[in-house]
Amino acid sequence: MDFTNPLVYGVPCFLGLILLELTYSKHTNNKDLYKWKDLTASLTIGVGSAVIAALTKTVSAILIFSYVYELFNPMVDGVRSNIFGWESFGYAWYVWILCMLLDDFAYYWFHRQNHMVRFFWAAHIVHHSSDNFNLGTAVRNGWFTIVYKPFFYVWIVMLGFPPEMLIVCLGIEALWQFQLHTKYISKMGFIEKFINTHTMHQVHHSKNIEYMDKNHGGILNIFDRMFGTWKELDETIDIEYGVTTPPNSHNIWTILTHEYQNIWVDMKKSRNWRHKFMYAFGQPGWSHDGSTLTIKQIRKLSKKGDNKLDNSTNA
Repeated sequence: MDFTNPLVYGVPCFLGLILLELTYSKHTNNKDLYKWKDLTASLTIGVGSAVIAALTKTVSAILIFSYVYELFNPMVDGVRSNIFGWESFGYAWYVWILCMLLDDFAYYWFHRQNHMVRFFWAAHIVHHSSDNFNLGTAVRNGWFTIVYKPFFYVWIVMLGFPPEMLIVCLGIEALWQFQLHTKYISKMGFIEKFINTHTMHQVHHSKNIEYMDKNHGGILNIFDRMFGTWKELDETIDIEYGVTTPPNSHNIWTILTHEYQNIWVDMKKSRNWRHKFMYAFGQPGWSHDGSTLTIKQIRKLSKKGDNKLDNSTNA
């Protein structure tokens, strides 16, 4: 069965909504919501990401998802059956819902690891590198994230869900994530109990110590609540957006690669190979000598009134 990726229709809507929010902000008291150089950088990165994503998704769908699906779900006597003993899933409505739920679960862990593993963070930091929170920032996605993303989802097709179904679910997830990047929608009451909303995503993009590494969910917030990463927006706190190690540039290549350069510099600080490994694959902010701190270390010290709160490379 053939399906069209929802993002085919979503991209024109993205551009239209960005223009709408931009126009509205310039005619209200929020004229600084968009900065032209920052928006240009975001849109340019977004276009490049869309092109790379189209190519990579083709590869992931054909070479990874389809191959793994066929391997784990061979045809047996004319019936596609999973090697674990059940018949592979079809296209019933409840299968779609289950696939969407599993996709959301995979997204949570994919997104969380982008904040927990520095090598992944170096790709993901691109999305957080703007100090503006708007719909333009939503398309500011790192190009290198796409290379490893399929491996966080491939287990879903192993279980017997058709690859094209998973691709559609990934598109729906991306559509929801895009519209979360606006400050013009406030708290949504009862919906906040189970849905990842706009105010929750403001928390996620904040570099305030109490907000860092929170709210990794896609559509649902249940996984953040289950695994201890959920945080509600406190409207009495002034949010600062961005990262603690910004690229300080609107140059596209600098934005895309600056954290990889930081990793390389840090790896040369020690000859110990374990230290080098940890600088690349440990938590952002980890250091062998305590010169920089992880978010967990910062929070722990902040409770003791320590004065090292600025020594982090995470956001």
